[in-house]
Amino acid sequence: MKRLQRLSFVNFSLAIALMVSFHLVAARTTNAQSLTPITMSIPTKTFQMVIYPIAVERGYMKEEGIDLKLTFIEATPSIQSIMAGSVHFTGSGTSALVALAKSGVPMKVIAATNDRVLQWLLTKPGVNGVKDLKGKKIASTGVATAAVFMLRQILTKQGLDGNKDVTIIDPGSGNQLTALMTGVADAAIVSPDQRYVGLDNGMKELLYFGNEVKNSWGTLATSDKIIKEQPKVVAGYVRGVLKALRYVRQEKEGTVAAMAKFSGIERAAAARVYDDLANTFTRNGAVDEETQRNDMVIIRQIVDGKETIPPNRAYDFSFALDADQQLNKIGWKP
Repeated sequence: MKRLQRLSFVNFSLAIALMVSFHLVAARTTNAQSLTPITMSIPTKTFQMVIYPIAVERGYMKEEGIDLKLTFIEATPSIQSIMAGSVHFTGSGTSALVALAKSGVPMKVIAATNDRVLQWLLTKPGVNGVKDLKGKKIASTGVATAAVFMLRQILTKQGLDGNKDVTIIDPGSGNQLTALMTGVADAAIVSPDQRYVGLDNGMKELLYFGNEVKNSWGTLATSDKIIKEQPKVVAGYVRGVLKALRYVRQEKEGTVAAMAKFSGIERAAAARVYDDLANTFTRNGAVDEETQRNDMVIIRQIVDGKETIPPNRAYDFSFALDADQQLNKIGWKP
């Protein structure tokens, strides 16, 4: 009798365990099935892009019902991919605005991750001021990039003719610093990680664009079609981005680790970048209207347009502002 009771208890326990396992598996399957698959293109592994892998690894996107896949696509092809429907969001917001201004491509910037331009002008040690750049060659990632037009604007404000007194050269993607250090160029427009390499090798920092112009950087864009047809997905996506922005501003160690993994740089270098630039990340994923107007002036110059597109045709920060209010209301913290 006791043996039968023991067998009955064991069988009952096994049945309960199987039921629990079944429900756990079913819950995971249901949860996976309920997630919306979304693809975002990232153009480079620069500092401002680290928020997106953080949003994935910290589970912020899954909390918003999104199964996010990150893929690396250069700026112009990423815009084409969005219009073709194979990509939903792009970190190449400036290129989206260029496409809007040049060809009327229906896209908008929906979030800005930085309110300072993370570009620097490094020079050879012998260049002591902006006026010493007259007649010099400056390396950039392209002769018609936003950073180049910003530089021309800065040089003009400081006494040079930004359009005539310097020569912009394109040594190929990612080769600006190499061009400077090998003597092909006299100066170079560089990103955060290139800046430190240059400084450590005796180059001189002449300008930090973030102190010279009032423009946004690291913008997130999508199509008008996605905004119209999938507003809940856009809202959830931007909320996940804002969670990552808050994490970056508040959690140094986690961000440094994520950046070292994402960019492939040494942890010490990642910490150096973080200490200098963490405060450039926006608090609410948006920039003010003055900054938006300044951005669109640069875009007009890039496309050689006659009119500057008004901000309301190029930006929709309503999702970011709503997400910020929602997170504040519930007291959300990383």
